[in-house]
Amino acid sequence: MKTSMKSRFTIFLLCVLSGATASVWAQSSRLQMGGYGEAVAQRMFYSDNVERYRYPESNKDASHGRFDLPHVVFYLSYDFGHGWKIATEVEFEHGGAGSTVEIENEETGEYETEVEKGGEVALEQFWIEKTFSNALNLRIGHIILPIGLTNSYHMPTEFFSVLRPEEEATILPCTWHETGLSVWGRVPAWRYEAQFIAGLDAERFSNAYWIQGGSTSPYEFTIANKYAGALRIDNYSIRGLRIGLSGYFGFSAKNSLKAGRYVYTYTDSQGATHKEDVNGSVSIVDLDAVYEAHHILARTNVLYGHLGDSYTISRVNSKLPSASPSPRTNVASDVLSWYVEAGYDVLSFFPGRKSKEEKLYLYGHYGYYDSMYKTARGITPKEWCEKRILSAGLNYFPLREVVVKAEYAFRRFKAPFNHEPTLSLGIAYSGLFQ
Repeated sequence: MKTSMKSRFTIFLLCVLSGATASVWAQSSRLQMGGYGEAVAQRMFYSDNVERYRYPESNKDASHGRFDLPHVVFYLSYDFGHGWKIATEVEFEHGGAGSTVEIENEETGEYETEVEKGGEVALEQFWIEKTFSNALNLRIGHIILPIGLTNSYHMPTEFFSVLRPEEEATILPCTWHETGLSVWGRVPAWRYEAQFIAGLDAERFSNAYWIQGGSTSPYEFTIANKYAGALRIDNYSIRGLRIGLSGYFGFSAKNSLKAGRYVYTYTDSQGATHKEDVNGSVSIVDLDAVYEAHHILARTNVLYGHLGDSYTISRVNSKLPSASPSPRTNVASDVLSWYVEAGYDVLSFFPGRKSKEEKLYLYGHYGYYDSMYKTARGITPKEWCEKRILSAGLNYFPLREVVVKAEYAFRRFKAPFNHEPTLSLGIAYSGLFQ
């Protein structure tokens, strides 16, 4: 039975005054609340010196530790009816960010701004959606790009590692969110999603992270001089198996405040100098799969990316002023990333346990990525950008929405660089509060 706005407001007040949980309110309306969060403790058995790759021998014996809140996200959505719905998601990365203004008595009463807490606060999602049928939905606003496995399934209960798999998270924005338009739908055994969004900003590409920084705007708006498209298709034909194929294409060289700087200059056989604008096209193709059946949970992801005009972009970026948000490093023309991981629920050997939701996965993970897999002529690749990841650990789910994680990971390099082992512990949740 439908309730009026006045009735729902009355129920909400009763919930607050009585100390009831948010689920009572959620069940009495079309409002949904939820989110996810992670708390992490790590010990890295290697140096945190920023020069450790330049001078590997001088940073051989060292270690450091960290406590962190990588992501704490709050989700809110409301179904207006007649096929209209809104949703928003606010993310606090690394505990959020804070600053304060003080008057310093020791400095003749001058105002001083101090950073109280590092981190970021970001609006990860905000969209309005119209549903026409299961096969056709239109979503407009700030949306997540479903490129790769982790962007599509980024809840901490949806990957084994304590932190998001670095094979993807290093090369791609993660979670990758942009303002744009999405058309998606579900038909038997298939799901599709097509998106139209702004292109990336080539000024923020780098050797270590490829295009990752290009999705983050340091301005009060997102530059949209050039556009991009994303597409994802998932198949569920085989019981317990989901296979996904995703792709991205867009231009980046003209998508900065000073777009005219990205020009290719050359001299012809007659000695005349010519200048041509470059596009900086970004192409990404990704294949991923998840299998969950017979107490086995396995995942794999393979990603290949190409950046056109990488030589010109690298040359231009290296000459940008120090005030620019650019890392001012060379960028690769091609990148490669892949990993496989599999776990087994050992509690399945005890069928008499009280809760069937309780699971304990023992897992292994092996992966590879190189953010400078191929470079244009004239650009020397950085050997330390090629990494192999070996890890093993456990995921304990006392409930479906809560997971406790332990992981030992080993990041391997070619000589002369030192390997980087890490021990990580984490606890996380993900779900709706209803």
